[in-house]
This record gives sequence, structure tokens and C-alpha cells, in this order.
Amino acid sequence: MDKLSGITVVDLSVFLPGPMMTVMMADQGARVIKVEAPAGDPAREQAPFDSYDGAQHSVWFANLNRGKESVALDLKSDDGRSALTALIEGADVFVEGFRPGAMKRLGFDYEAVKAIKPDIVYCSISAFGQEGELAHHPAHDMAVQAMAGFLSVNDGPDGMPVVPGAPSADMAAGLTALSATLMALVARDRTGEGAYIDCAMFDSLLPWCVHTAGSAIAGGNSPVSSRQRSLGGAGFYQVYKTFDGKHVALGGREIKFARNLLTALGREDLVAHAERDAGEQGELITFLSETFAAKTRDDWVSWFADKDVAFSPVLDFREALDQPHIAERRLLVESGNGGKHIAPPIRFAGKVWQPGRVPGLDEG
Repeated sequence: MDKLSGITVVDLSVFLPGPMMTVMMADQGARVIKVEAPAGDPAREQAPFDSYDGAQHSVWFANLNRGKESVALDLKSDDGRSALTALIEGADVFVEGFRPGAMKRLGFDYEAVKAIKPDIVYCSISAFGQEGELAHHPAHDMAVQAMAGFLSVNDGPDGMPVVPGAPSADMAAGLTALSATLMALVARDRTGEGAYIDCAMFDSLLPWCVHTAGSAIAGGNSPVSSRQRSLGGAGFYQVYKTFDGKHVALGGREIKFARNLLTALGREDLVAHAERDAGEQGELITFLSETFAAKTRDDWVSWFADKDVAFSPVLDFREALDQPHIAERRLLVESGNGGKHIAPPIRFAGKVWQPGRVPGLDEG
């Protein structure tokens, strides 16, 4: 039996954080009823598209909504509200991702839903939480990263912050909401009581800075990337350009890795430089930059094959998804009628995971 069999989720969320949370529940057997506006989740229209279950779907939408049911309801109409009320009566979990106050205006805030189903676990996901001076400030992922300080250290050598490659605030919120909901369900089994979860993207992301922003957390200055060990100030936690214009990365600062590499390169004298504070390794970084620039990325991959060093080529997504490792761990799975899914990171031993069907609007 799947781990979440018997759990019913009513999901009003769209885009990324909420759907990411609830697809992880659907992947483990929960019944997830996706309640969409008559026009549908906007992610349905996001290119690129592929053929899933005999129909064209957005790859984004398919990967975050597989295994769910879908129903279109106009919550501003009496029929829509009545239909949602009926769904809530049979639900264990209620998820919404609107701006604070929207659910109260629709008549389905926590108190109203609790009146319908007293032991409901109700999860609200928003950018900055349900209260506080930023509660009503509109924001998607990058704006939250900017307000939380993360964008300031997502910068290049010139100090200019760049658009982040991963929607960290969205994903942090989805994972936090999932964890909180599962905790609440465990507690409900013991006490019979439901719970209200105020999950903010900002709050969810903030703890991810403890290894880089220690000086600021302690009341001091903000970290500067070029002087921070994990953000660009260390030679062995750094990206280097190769002869063919591609890149490689050194991703382990342990002195044993520095010793292994620098000995193989005939520069044992620089091992001591790898032990210096971040921001004081300029000579080492210059040497490694010049060294990596002398060969192609693939030449370096071959050269490092027998070296015990935390080294990786910088791959694009096509290269990354074509690696044998992806196939060996079944991390890219094709559904029954085509269409690729990224496998869930939570998979239990002895069970082969297969993606659920992608819902068409109002086909639940």
C-alpha cells in the first residue's frame, strides 16, 4: 500500500509551491483533487508541451500535477461554493496559495473550512505569510529571494546579482508545507485535532542561509561572495572556464582534495594556500584558472577519472539528463502514452514508481 493511501487533499493552489507539495503527496498514493478556476491553472499554458496520456500538456504542468484529479469550479458562484463544500466534507487536507485575505472573501478561510470539517489540516502558502507588513506585497520567487538576502550573494565577480537558476523560495515553501502537513496529520492521528499552517516562502527560504550568512545572523556585516568560503572566495569551491569555453567546478574544500589535486599538478607548495581564509586564496585561484583554461572540459573529465577530488563538469540540462546515472536510478520516467516525468526524490525500497495520469480540466 502506498504511504499516503486513504488521505484526501483538496488543492486550490497553482503555479509551483502548492502543486509541488501536493504532487509529492499524490506520488505516494494520496487522492489529490485539484480545484481550478474555469480557465484552469495558468501553468497549463506554459510551453514547452509534450504528449502525455494521449493529450498535449505543458511539461511543467504535467510534472507537478500527475496523479491528481481535476475539477473546474467558479468559487464566486453558489454552485461552485456548494461543490467545494462537498469536497471539503470528505477531505483530510486543504491547500491554498492565494494572497492573504482572498480565501476569507471567498468564504473558505480556515475558520469556515474548519466549521465544515473540524479535523481538517489547512495549509496556506504565500510569499510573506498571512500577517506582517509584507503580507500583502505581491511577489514570486525571485522577489522573495531578493527580500531575504539571497539574491545579493547570487552574484558574479563584478558584484552584480543575476537571475537565479533555481526557484529556491518556491521549492523551499513546497517542501516546508509538505513537512508541516505530514506533521499535522501525525498529530491528528494522536489527538483528533486538525491544524492551520501559515507557510511563507520567505520564512521557508531564510534558514537556508545559515551556512553562508553567519556573520549577519550574529548581528554583524553581510557576507560578501568573494570573501565567503561557499560563495566564491575559496579555490576549491569555485567554477573555472576551460579551453573550449565550457566550465568545470571544484566542489569540496577538504584539504585532502586540495592535496590530491595540487600534488597531481606538481604544485604541492599551494596546498597551504587552500588552508587560508576565504578571500585570501587569490594566488591559488589564479593558478587553477590558468590550469583549467589549458584543456577542454572533456579532457579534464578524463584526467580527473582516477583522482580523488570533488570535481564535476558543468553540464547543461540536456547533458545532465542524458547521463547514465539518470537511467540507472530511473530519474526520468516515461508515462504509459509518452511524456517524460522527473521521478520523485522520495521513493521507497521494493516499490517501482510509475507516474500517475495528467488530469485534463474537469476530468476528475
